[in-house]
Amino acid sequence: MTAQRKAYARAGVDVDLGNRLKRNIQRLVKQTHGPQILGKIGGFGGLFRASFRDMRDPILVSSIDGVGTKLKIAFALKKHDTVGADLVNHCVNDIAVVGARPLFFLDYIGCEKLEPRVFDQLLRGFSRACRSAGCALIGGETAQMPGMYRQSEYDLAGCIVGVVDRAKIIDGHKIKSGDIILGLPSNGLHTNGYSLARKILFEKMRLKPSSRLPGSTTILGAELLRVHKNYQPLLAKVPSGMIKGLAHITGGGLIDNLPRILPKNCDAVIDTNSWRVPRIFQILQQNGNVDLAEMYQVFNMGIGMVAIVSKRDAARATRMLNAKRIGFTARGSGKTKLSV
Repeated sequence: MTAQRKAYARAGVDVDLGNRLKRNIQRLVKQTHGPQILGKIGGFGGLFRASFRDMRDPILVSSIDGVGTKLKIAFALKKHDTVGADLVNHCVNDIAVVGARPLFFLDYIGCEKLEPRVFDQLLRGFSRACRSAGCALIGGETAQMPGMYRQSEYDLAGCIVGVVDRAKIIDGHKIKSGDIILGLPSNGLHTNGYSLARKILFEKMRLKPSSRLPGSTTILGAELLRVHKNYQPLLAKVPSGMIKGLAHITGGGLIDNLPRILPKNCDAVIDTNSWRVPRIFQILQQNGNVDLAEMYQVFNMGIGMVAIVSKRDAARATRMLNAKRIGFTARGSGKTKLSV
């Protein structure tokens, strides 16, 4: 067996190293666990004791996602905890839009070669974000696949499961013409548009991750690694029924994500002058010569989450969510219209 393991390690897969690293993460993982988590860490499946006594009709909600080419920035800067947190927060937001709170999260790391320092940073990012979200890191998979990835590179995916009482599901069906659209600020690019951003910043502008953002004291790499915001704790403070619809502004931007919650007879009319677009997006548009409409389809443009409420609730919801009024709904065909 020893000889076989050594041969496998020479082929690029170090099973013993993987086992040692997994033993060392127990403390980080246990920090996210509550009494609902049963069984030991490292089993074939994670065990979660479901008890929803405060709900009349609990509905499980699931989602799966990745971080995309933002990982290229992490590779360049050799900083990996932030993309770990990005993955968790992105997944949390994706189920928060239907009113769900997260229960547990599972990660997948596929890599060319397992590097202990990188693995430790990723797990610290997962653990920190899960603790902040009240979500258990219940399991995961780490696959060493030499020949599949470039040296020192990896890919990430995350799966989340949450729960919402059926009567409190937010699905947009109550949205009508004349409702108010609120925008919650983003923290930069979040996890979308990095393929275009990297092409503009690194190829066309010939900047480096260590360069200063033009007209700013901010280092470009730090700007690009800003952690994707988790909006769920803020949304959970809003009284049930006040929010008619929520859209997580990820890939597709405001153009493609708002229609996912709109009735077929309503359009979303967005006043693009109602908030200050962060400088990073202005730099990308100007230097990339990107059409304005495409900018709002590729990037979040400073709005990471959208909430739709009635006129009656707009002022209160704006204060509770620390949001801005960015538009309204009008009769239409389920599209986003930009007012510039």
